[in-house]
Amino acid sequence: MAVNTSGFGAYDIRGIYPDSINQELAYRVGRIFPEMFNAKKVAIGHDIRLSGPTISDALARGLTESGCEVYDIGQCGTEMIYFATGFHEFDGGIMITASHNPKDYNGMKFVKKGCRPISSDTGLFDIKKAIEDESRDWSHVKATGTIHKIDIMPDYIKRLLSYVDVKSFKPFKIVINTGNGAAGPIINEIEKFLPFEIIKVHNDTNGFFPNGVPNPLLHDAREETADAVIKNGADCGIAFDGDFDRCFMFDEKGGFIEGYYMVGLLAEIFLEHNKGEKIVCEPRAIWNTIDIVESLGGIPIKCRSGHSFMKDKLRAENAIYGGEMASHHYFRDFYYCDSGMITWLMVLELLSETGKTLSQVVGDRIAKYPCSGEINTKVANVEVVKNIIAKVEEIYAKNGVVDKIDGLSVDFENWRFNLRGSQTEPYIRLNVESRGDKALMEEKRDELLKIIRQ
Repeated sequence: MAVNTSGFGAYDIRGIYPDSINQELAYRVGRIFPEMFNAKKVAIGHDIRLSGPTISDALARGLTESGCEVYDIGQCGTEMIYFATGFHEFDGGIMITASHNPKDYNGMKFVKKGCRPISSDTGLFDIKKAIEDESRDWSHVKATGTIHKIDIMPDYIKRLLSYVDVKSFKPFKIVINTGNGAAGPIINEIEKFLPFEIIKVHNDTNGFFPNGVPNPLLHDAREETADAVIKNGADCGIAFDGDFDRCFMFDEKGGFIEGYYMVGLLAEIFLEHNKGEKIVCEPRAIWNTIDIVESLGGIPIKCRSGHSFMKDKLRAENAIYGGEMASHHYFRDFYYCDSGMITWLMVLELLSETGKTLSQVVGDRIAKYPCSGEINTKVANVEVVKNIIAKVEEIYAKNGVVDKIDGLSVDFENWRFNLRGSQTEPYIRLNVESRGDKALMEEKRDELLKIIRQ
């Protein structure tokens, strides 16, 4: 099978199976990974995609033929690889997943010892270069490693529950839509310890994705969760993407809560009990988070979006929590990694303790800092993104405060925006927010979109 390295990106490897993601690529990754990161013990796992087991077998063969001990946790979510790597102090972890991409995609995410992410800046492109090395003799093997099948579920569930006081939970009725992804078995296990009535939507794992791609950032993918909340009179709704490293919340009215406001909410929860701690946030939408953090005596730290950048910043600052509006939430005590499961548990604990509904908890923040949510516009290539950003900067920068931590951010007295290109897809992304003026936000949103899409 031919090897194709076109799927290497800024944060992971991702592409269509078997064209750009296949057994040969996985085997070579396995051969390279131990020598490049001095890895003697590596955790591997795969989500529910149909090609996952085949790719996993090829990866494990490559790892063992490089003398590595492989600890296979089988079907799982991405955060479970992070947990296995950190909890067992392995030298690395490799998750086989394409997250929220369509069913014919697959890919790999990597961490090294200590759950430190491997990105294009920290070794991912070195793996690519080694795979492309035509002088390498792939037939020469050590063949000394062993594959160990391990069950991390009990320890993983215990860690998740350590973030909350289960005794404080009220007997809520909640809707959970796992989208036929990898979260289903985890919900089945964790509900044994919780007093909730859980209404499960598409909870069976199915790599064909018969009910659509599990990506609640897409508006069409939200309807079933929202409808189920309303139909069942539930206290809230929760939805996951395919590998459940992201958690999306719906209030008791079926309203979707933008990830931006969830970052502020999680920051508030942490700072109520951990005064003076640092909170990492991204520049796409930021005013609400900064307001909450500073009002509670915390220290807001801005960081470029992207899981590897966020994790590195959390470590560098020893921040207790960090969040992105794309619904990645990072926790210091979870090896500085993101977890979709910890997120919803902490929110349900807050609702139990305050007696408030989710709409009451976030409603005033939405009114105080209305935002557009991320609006994507498809583009032909990177050059188009550069040209659009340059044009927008020329128009707006002279009257505002410019920040280029991540794309282009321009702040004015009562509104601001961020414009950036996607690192993983052919899109330019726009976010607009204002200070308590939804009409102004919408006016500026439409104004910018007209320029972007001309």
